Amino acid sequence: MCICVNCHYVDRCTTYHAVEHQHQQPHLTEMPTFEAVEPTINVNIRNKGDVIEMEWDVVGCLSFKEEAGKWSRLRPGELVPT
Repeated sequence: MCICVNCHYVDRCTTYHAVEHQHQQPHLTEMPTFEAVEPTINVNIRNKGDVIEMEWDVVGCLSFKEEAGKWSRLRPGELVPT
């Protein structure tokens, strides 16, 4: 799971913005202003027949500042990305 969903900076982070783009998800902000320091991203690649799926998860970041449930408060009622 992407640690960003519980990060204080999720709604203004350029790294999370890129992850949203890769997952073709709506952005929390169109103009992120926060640059994460040394984010670590795992990319899982799966073949499903003729389709290749890629899942991006931020698993580490020197800028990470825990704020449990931050993403959920920004998108009430939506399923938290896994």
